[in-house]
Amino acid sequence: MGRPHIELAVSAESSAFDAITGFLSLEGFQGFWEDGGTLRAYISEEGWDAGRLDAIRESLTRITGSFLLPPPALALTSVAYQNWNRTWEETIRPIRVTERIVVAPTWHPFAGRKDEIVLTIDPKMSFGTGYHESTRLILGLIELRMTPGVRFLDAGTGTGILAIAAVRLGAASAVGFDTDEWSFENALENVRLNGVADRIAIRRGDIAVVTESAFGLIAANIQKNVIEEMLPGLVSRLAPAGTLLLSGLLSGDAGPIGRTLGEAGLSITEERRDGEWIALAAARS
Repeated sequence: MGRPHIELAVSAESSAFDAITGFLSLEGFQGFWEDGGTLRAYISEEGWDAGRLDAIRESLTRITGSFLLPPPALALTSVAYQNWNRTWEETIRPIRVTERIVVAPTWHPFAGRKDEIVLTIDPKMSFGTGYHESTRLILGLIELRMTPGVRFLDAGTGTGILAIAAVRLGAASAVGFDTDEWSFENALENVRLNGVADRIAIRRGDIAVVTESAFGLIAANIQKNVIEEMLPGLVSRLAPAGTLLLSGLLSGDAGPIGRTLGEAGLSITEERRDGEWIALAAARS
């Protein structure tokens, strides 16, 4: 018998459900389903802090506002454990996320072309399958910005997909960290699955567990508030000529995050969009 979970019921217009699902995935929710005009999302009780609700409500109000919709109604309930992930896994198939990168789950092997990079990812309950816009956007930036031999840092590694992609694209080494125990264990498993354990270090904890600096490329596919909180630590670990890649951002975040980057001495050098989601590349001004 698994531990109880928290159900977050979000009542809103269904046109906003994809964007809401993406945001809540970045917040650690798993197992989504639509119940008429309500989106139901689940997170383990140990992964939930009631103090987060106001911030989540504010972010979801911004999301629905971007669709010219009223604020959503939220309701929390404690529910008995179910294996939502098993049902969700049945919907995941190999997906081409860039010109060269294909992400394939372990239960659907994929034989790519010689010029393709196939990332084998068993997502379990961690975020990072290649299906979400934010993951696709930042993988595209990593592919474009990768310089062979650089050191790569993956902040909030989730499944480890970004660190694995970076090494497969030519990074000399990578460090990924995550505060979530499930993500830590899942990233370790995926690193081994892809045969890159000798070049990737996965650590559990916040940015304080990263004692190295001078990373040539740093990526963070996390929501805006976490990025802003972590930004000083990321900048301090960035090489003088390095590039910071950010995703997990909604289009309305572009202005605020741009100002925050400017205050940290960085300038945006590229912006990519996919629907309501954006990803940014930034370098020292």
